[in-house]
Amino acid sequence: MLRRYCFLLCVVFYGLQSVAVAQDAAALWSQQVQPLFDQYCVKCHGPLEQHSGLELDSAAAVLKGADGGAVVVPGKPEDSRLFQYLAAGSEPHMPPGKQLTEAQQKSVQQWISQLSQVPRTAPVAALPARSFSSVTEAVDVCVSEGWAERGVAAAEAVSDGVWFRRVYLDLAGRIPTAAELDRFLQAPADVRRAELVDRLLQSDEYAVRMRELWDVFLLGRPGRGGREDRRRQHGWWSFLEGAFRDNRPWNDTVRSMLVARGDRPEDLGASWFLYERRNNHQAIAEAVAPLIYGTRVDCAQCHDHPLTRDIRQAHYWGLVTAFNRSKNVDGGAVVAESATGGFVNFTNLKKESQPALMVLLDERVVAEERPAEGEKQVDGDDLYADGGVKQVPRVSRRQAFAEAVVTSNPLLARSFVNRMWFVLLGRGLVHPVDEMNGRNPASHPELLDWLSRDFESHGYDVRRLMRGLVLSRPYGLGLVSGGEVPASAFAAAIERPLTGEQLARSWRVVAGLAAEDDGLRRK
Repeated sequence: MLRRYCFLLCVVFYGLQSVAVAQDAAALWSQQVQPLFDQYCVKCHGPLEQHSGLELDSAAAVLKGADGGAVVVPGKPEDSRLFQYLAAGSEPHMPPGKQLTEAQQKSVQQWISQLSQVPRTAPVAALPARSFSSVTEAVDVCVSEGWAERGVAAAEAVSDGVWFRRVYLDLAGRIPTAAELDRFLQAPADVRRAELVDRLLQSDEYAVRMRELWDVFLLGRPGRGGREDRRRQHGWWSFLEGAFRDNRPWNDTVRSMLVARGDRPEDLGASWFLYERRNNHQAIAEAVAPLIYGTRVDCAQCHDHPLTRDIRQAHYWGLVTAFNRSKNVDGGAVVAESATGGFVNFTNLKKESQPALMVLLDERVVAEERPAEGEKQVDGDDLYADGGVKQVPRVSRRQAFAEAVVTSNPLLARSFVNRMWFVLLGRGLVHPVDEMNGRNPASHPELLDWLSRDFESHGYDVRRLMRGLVLSRPYGLGLVSGGEVPASAFAAAIERPLTGEQLARSWRVVAGLAAEDDGLRRK
């Protein structure tokens, strides 16, 4: 029995040690080697082209080798063709016509050396998903463990006064008044932060602040030309403010934007998300992708994404197909939808024509009947819920697509969580926030997975998520000068510029005026 127990301990220790070394190699790959190959190699050795059968877009692809066999000998960079070809004067020489610096070559050398320490037969230690009692606990535990793994010392926590100012700017969009600070400091120390956060999350100022953020995230800055007035006049701003004021489930808010009908009072104004793009179905597709998937798909219009394999041309045109029966109706922000047509093909780089189906990023296909070749569809009144006004088809592509992406799509929760982490902590767990794909891993994958599942399982409760984040330890840390702490460790506060709205309101507070005026909040 004792011998068996010792054996099990050795297996566990070996597995954990192997995982730690594998993580080191993975970090070298993602932070140094992969960006290098992306810049110089993937054009000829990536998803689109594989000269000599060699692919360099992922570590697994590199280890598979090329037509002539292995290009990497784990642990032996000097015996690895991949490393040998980088040296000056080598024949063949890679990349052609370019000499990598010594530091760049060193990165590849170190990565290959790290591979040696993990035998190919090493057991894979699958760690079970942990449970946490709250969003705050999950953040504090996972981020502090990251500090220990990186050997990073966290900055000191800020004072109550500094934290108070920070949370007012983030949740109310302005600095606090002196009277508000006095009231906060007079409250019991053990509850004052939580009580303040709960009060701010129930305020109109919070709803306005979130509307301002998501107006820009979803539609961009209005600029000149009257866009700002049109967004206000057609109810877009009121729709967003209402969603955050009422703590509407985020997936329901997204559903309303995609379906764009305004059937319920709370949906009035939601159609502006599609309407402002003026029947440009490709622009709609490119705007929807970051919202529901957390990643851009623009690069997949003419071919599969040149860098990441999880974004294909079929995904791009699948999004276009979901909306290409839509058409703006004059006289109001109404986006009608035809019951027929909209069947298109796309052509890949091999000049092969393929039908555009509603393919989701997880490869599910939203099913619909397609006419046989040469068959003509008749657009009759019986195909619409209201035959007199052809706006709402009985079988709606937008409705089917929306239901698919808001009910069985983990990326919806993941993209929202990552975006709000970026807003509150200055950088996404996946950064940039609109490049959430297989080639851009999260800095804290377990944490992002847990927060996303928790957000979804609690009914896409935005207030609950925001509360947990601003009460966490990383949110309350101070600044560290000199760039000594990597931003992705979240071991110190990241300086964030104020928005124009935050500045304007804060100036009014300093001047002793009401924070809001007609120029800042136009209902």
